[in-house]
Amino acid sequence: MQLDLSSKVFAVTGAAQGIGAAIARQLKASGAAVAAIDIDGDGMKPLLGDGISLHQADLGSRKGAHAAIRSVLSQHGRIDGLVTSAGGVRGQAGRPIEEIGEDDWHVIFQANVDAAMWCVQAAAPDMKARGEGRIITISSGAGLRPSLTGIQAYASAKHALVGLTKQLALELGPFGITVNSVAPGFVLSNPSTQKQWAAFGEERQKAVIGGIHMRRLGAPADIANAVTFLASPQAGWISGQILSVDGGHA
Repeated sequence: MQLDLSSKVFAVTGAAQGIGAAIARQLKASGAAVAAIDIDGDGMKPLLGDGISLHQADLGSRKGAHAAIRSVLSQHGRIDGLVTSAGGVRGQAGRPIEEIGEDDWHVIFQANVDAAMWCVQAAAPDMKARGEGRIITISSGAGLRPSLTGIQAYASAKHALVGLTKQLALELGPFGITVNSVAPGFVLSNPSTQKQWAAFGEERQKAVIGGIHMRRLGAPADIANAVTFLASPQAGWISGQILSVDGGHA
């Protein structure tokens, strides 16, 4: 099966590193024009060498997300697909519920749920007007079961993102727009995940790998390949689905 995205324009949020950067590069390699969106402008600079346009923005607010999508539309003329990869734990680690403050809770929802919501809100009218589109959220195994991070807000936000994905699939399907999510397992994709993995210690690391059918952690390319399929014409009758890409989970 040949996945050809030639003549398509994709916007990828959270593209400065890790999974988001891998998705942007894989979509580009598949023929698409790609716009990278991230708050980390310097982190995105290596993508310029791949012919990817850069759009720096803070997606945690409706204003920032809408401005980012307007920037992409201004440069590329349209958006055929949107991948919302922005998210993460924002430097937090698992702590007892008694220690969690309002800012701890809200910042993770802003990064993982609000950013996706406002970007889709801004991009959907262009897709609806043309009668087609692809929206792919990056959720997590933490959106389907308790999170290995132990972070209450992260598990809650990823569950909310799964719900948002399913609701948007229902709403946007009549306009020819598919909405799906890729739910990664544990992927060593950036300094934050590397630090988290190291903090597990040898025994817990063995337990995590022992619970994966394939007996290995994921790589950013594993997620990028799944996204590229869902972005392709061949996935035109797949919508409202959550694709776990986790090596098999015991």
